[in-house]
Amino acid sequence: MSASPQNSPSTPHRIVIVGGGAGGLELATRLGDTLGRRGKAEVTLIEKTRSHLWKPKLHEIAAGSMDIGDNEVDYLAQSHWHHFRYRVGEMTGIDRERREVLVAPYFDDEGEQVTEQRSFGYDTLVIAIGSQTNDFGTPGVAEHAMRLESSADALRFHTRLVNACIRAHAQSTPLRPEQLHVAIIGAGATGVELAAELHRTTRTVVAYGLDRIDPDKDIQVSVIEAAPRVLPALPERLSTATLGLLEELGVAVHTGAKVEEVVAGGVRLDDGRLLPAELIVWAAGVKAPEVLKDIGGLETNRINQLVVEQTLCTTRDENIFAFGDCAACPWPESAGAKKPDATVPPRAQAAHQQASHMVKQIRRRLAGKPLVDYRYRDFGSLVSLGEYSTIGNMMGGLIGGSLMVEGLFARLMYQSLYKMHELALHGWIKVSLDTLARLIVRRTEPHVKLH
Repeated sequence: MSASPQNSPSTPHRIVIVGGGAGGLELATRLGDTLGRRGKAEVTLIEKTRSHLWKPKLHEIAAGSMDIGDNEVDYLAQSHWHHFRYRVGEMTGIDRERREVLVAPYFDDEGEQVTEQRSFGYDTLVIAIGSQTNDFGTPGVAEHAMRLESSADALRFHTRLVNACIRAHAQSTPLRPEQLHVAIIGAGATGVELAAELHRTTRTVVAYGLDRIDPDKDIQVSVIEAAPRVLPALPERLSTATLGLLEELGVAVHTGAKVEEVVAGGVRLDDGRLLPAELIVWAAGVKAPEVLKDIGGLETNRINQLVVEQTLCTTRDENIFAFGDCAACPWPESAGAKKPDATVPPRAQAAHQQASHMVKQIRRRLAGKPLVDYRYRDFGSLVSLGEYSTIGNMMGGLIGGSLMVEGLFARLMYQSLYKMHELALHGWIKVSLDTLARLIVRRTEPHVKLH
């Protein structure tokens, strides 16, 4: 595919990025530091929230093992430091003929309108709005289950968890069957990581004076998975090792268990069993946001992902690109008889790679050069089970997933993924100073957030 003609030298190229997740914010930062700083392009980031948190860290916020204030990035400050524009709001549509992105009004937490409905013109549009959980139409999920799709969701869960412990300690009546039970539906990376973190943090919370609670007797964490094993998308021996550790921690694991309904106080399985739970987290299934369904007449698949070419350009408009979890990008290296339409998996490493590729694509586009294909490089998978262990397989797609790692080395590799994201946003100096500051503060504050 050839790139579109260059803009007039007197008119900066308008680049609009929708979505400030890991990939979108990295792209806006790198384009701002290069094209924006030199006046070669106007870079605008549209995002519906005010601050950014790396999504794989949400389970730590929910469990209370990480303070969100130490790790979130303020979009307005980031845009000022890195020469791009941040505009708050949620995309509602695209006018491809006028080349405009339509953005809904923004309201604050008190319902006060902050901005009106607006539109933003573009020459190049990049959509990177990520994904959300898929409840598959299961009854009761919306009413009785919580999700971990944003920092607000994670904070809400943590507040309810701490309040549940305080309530149980203070009450004079016996605990109800579901009280202090947590049911996590979905045994992917988020589900199993949250279960392990909760095992540690709930015991820490109880240790801060809530001595009427016996964590081994009163607190129960359950993981429910419809597939035959935990971590069904990852290699089987990684799944087996994870299952063994979860069982050692006392986490109740239910595999091959399909959820029939979520009710107040529990989860009903299709075999008739009712698993009592006061707190229920839905962490199963992935789909792109509903706003992408039929947006601007662009091609989407059954889970709302925008279908893109190997170049990350959408199939029906050469001026619109998409990447990350919201895009269905071909993965020919993984395609075969069983998966002829294989696409790049929804992983943080894919978003990071694609953001880097998009920087090059946009430079080529501005120079009027042909676009080049993106090739996903699978470096394997890592699962962090809190302070208990980190396990994974390295170089998964390159050597067949035969190298399994665990312990300290795996933990360092897991932490390095987040450091790579921070480096892309802030550079070596700021990341080094922030890391040192966190190590110092960590020694003077509770190891679990208590409010």
